Amino acid sequence: MTAAQLPPVAPEVTATLVEDLSPRLRKRLDAMVTKLGTRPTHRDGDAVTIAVDDESELRLHAPGGVVATADAITCGCLLAPACVHRAAAACAAPMADPAPENTDRSTPVAPEPDSATATAPATATAPAPATEPAPDTASPPEVASPAQRAAADALWSAAAAVLEAGVDGAGAVTQSVLLRAAHTARLRHLPRAAGAALSVVTLLRAARAGDPSYRTADLVTALAELLGTAHRVGTTSGAELAEVRGRARRPYSPDGSLRLYGLFTEPVVTDSGHGGVRTWVAGSDGRLCTVGDVAPGGVGRALGVADRAVRLGDSALTHRELGRAGLAVVGATVSPDGRLGAGKGVKAVSARGVAWTELPLAALWETRPSEQAARALRSTSRYANPDGGGSDLLFLDVELLGAVRESGGVCLLALCEGGLPVRLAVADDDPALAHRDNLMLLATVPGTRLRIIGRLVPAPHPRLTLLACSHPTGEGTIDLGFDRLRRADLPDPPAPVRLAPPQPGGDGAHSPLHLLERRVEQAVTAGRAALGMLGDVTAETRRIHRAGLPTAAGLLTALCASASQRDRDLFGRLLPADTDGFATYWLTAVRYAAAVADSLCASAWEPAQEGPAAAPSVPDQEQGRAVAQTAQ
Repeated sequence: MTAAQLPPVAPEVTATLVEDLSPRLRKRLDAMVTKLGTRPTHRDGDAVTIAVDDESELRLHAPGGVVATADAITCGCLLAPACVHRAAAACAAPMADPAPENTDRSTPVAPEPDSATATAPATATAPAPATEPAPDTASPPEVASPAQRAAADALWSAAAAVLEAGVDGAGAVTQSVLLRAAHTARLRHLPRAAGAALSVVTLLRAARAGDPSYRTADLVTALAELLGTAHRVGTTSGAELAEVRGRARRPYSPDGSLRLYGLFTEPVVTDSGHGGVRTWVAGSDGRLCTVGDVAPGGVGRALGVADRAVRLGDSALTHRELGRAGLAVVGATVSPDGRLGAGKGVKAVSARGVAWTELPLAALWETRPSEQAARALRSTSRYANPDGGGSDLLFLDVELLGAVRESGGVCLLALCEGGLPVRLAVADDDPALAHRDNLMLLATVPGTRLRIIGRLVPAPHPRLTLLACSHPTGEGTIDLGFDRLRRADLPDPPAPVRLAPPQPGGDGAHSPLHLLERRVEQAVTAGRAALGMLGDVTAETRRIHRAGLPTAAGLLTALCASASQRDRDLFGRLLPADTDGFATYWLTAVRYAAAVADSLCASAWEPAQEGPAAAPSVPDQEQGRAVAQTAQ
């Protein structure tokens, strides 16, 4: 049995079933989750049956596709319903989404207060006499309610417990505490923190199951997002509090009539088994929007959907056709991140597109690469506001230099404006897609000039994943995930691919920042106690100091000292570890390392200056203290 064979279970159902177990059964829970993973399953309509043994079986009833109540999981053993099997089945199943992420607003937006008062009688808004001061009607900024602060504190404590135990120790019981805290946070209207908690649980399950797509860096990011968001609930107010709370649904706001011009179409294939396409378009003002179609199905669905009609108004264009054509949209709705809504009131018809060298699309390539990278970095930052919008795409004119070998494979080296070398990597290595073959073919024509679109990859050197480019002959464009180049498409007889040796600094291996990041990841993997056993880290801190990062060195020292600190009472007995203090040091180190990495990435895109090289602007000293205060 795999998790994919079971229906998704609501997070609060899992938490309830685990909470109802006796302490003795809780100790057996992780072993039972593992055992159920080896047992056969059978699906019959909305119910899935798991054969616990030769005499009893579990049934998960999922009307509507989701197990929504604890009573929907039944067991036939003698100890039921107080058995461990029901809770184990819930823990083994995937989590259900508590609420859909995206909804299209089907009703008009209520008028703003100022627009309402504009139509009121003039006497209603007449100014006060000059002899009398106008009353101060400004209300104090909104702050979190006591219930919200309590929910955020519960999330912080649950996340700190995960950090204390590490991946190996954060079993089903620890995860259930986090699920309960996430459910409570959602009821208290804290969807951003609740979503971060569910992400942590999903990654913990992937790590413990040996999922090949799991990356420790993803769990570090999710855990830091959870801790940081939970802490900020009680320390922010007004607009910042609204950002910290987040939104359970990302509404689509009316945007009137739009004239859109197609740019390109890219395949979307996720580790969760979803597949589809995303078509990028630009408005007359250069604003980027997307039309997507993603659902369960993997790469096979991505290849098929590309030639289906877009779900937008009456347009008969397919996604690949839209990437080179245009749309006229009336009654458009757009989400904060640029996705076009397809509600009933949206009308769209096909229109003429323009070439990348014609306005308004040509203007996208006129912005300096450093400015584009700074804008994309704000969008791709690991701790950016989810509703902040923005795009992670860069539009560059480049000259191809050839392939270059890296520790992780091969990429294409190119020069952009100002002679800045840029590494162009494969967007998706799946052999069913054309990314890899196209990039290797382009590597055989050094000296070719192309207009390209790529997605920023945060790194200490300029790096993109290559998504689309102008045709090597200068006619038309190529969607590098779908269109396959042929040798006949190349301008000159292709040269054999010669791999250059790795260039110094190409993988960022010489940055001492990885010494801090490595300890941060070790804490997540093995827990606080394991990090505390490392002993003296003086050699590492000296190396970081020599690189000009004294704040990073101080954070590493404080992190390891907090991990190993255990006080004793008057009788010499060990007191409980300060999990909150360790979590604070860990969060500060994570956020500082992320800020340094972002700063190094932005500096790498700055054009080279003549004379002595300027030191990159990294957050240290006073700026480092500001980063630490933000994290705390």
